[in-house]
Amino acid sequence: MKRCDWADLKNELYVKYHDEEWGVPVHDDKELFEFLILEGAQAGLSWSTVLNKRENYRLAFDGFDYTKIAKYDDAKIESLLENSGIIRNRLKIKSAIQNAKAFIQIQKEFDSFDKYLWEFVDNKIQINHFKSMNELPAKTEKSDEISKDLKKRGMNFVGSTIIYAYMQAVGMVNDHQTNCFRYEK
Repeated sequence: MKRCDWADLKNELYVKYHDEEWGVPVHDDKELFEFLILEGAQAGLSWSTVLNKRENYRLAFDGFDYTKIAKYDDAKIESLLENSGIIRNRLKIKSAIQNAKAFIQIQKEFDSFDKYLWEFVDNKIQINHFKSMNELPAKTEKSDEISKDLKKRGMNFVGSTIIYAYMQAVGMVNDHQTNCFRYEK
């Protein structure tokens, strides 16, 4: 079975992520928030680092319950900084809290984050036709637009490159290589 070149066959989590999650459209606000936080946590690191710590993140961040995360205080931040199961970066932890607050405001304005986010692509998956990983862009005009809007709304760790990876992860774009078994799905 042919997979995208990035799917490290030696890493079971990577293969499972590629085969079952990456590029599958997500419309659940809690899952959208989880991916947003994890993509931000990945900045400057490899995705495998984040995948290996994903379950620890779920435990440490109350199952990615953004209503709880928005209320985290300095004591909670300090306890997270001592948690070796996650990426212990003060700016990324504070970003998760700030982004939870902004996420809730977006939900209030648009009825759901899903509705807000998917409007950027007219509620349609963009299907690309890349044959190799070299063709994949790091960012696009659309990711620039979403990034700019999220920043305007108070989010951080949402640069255009992070947002394009986010769009790939939550299925807004299908960037599976054309020879990958997931491309047609």
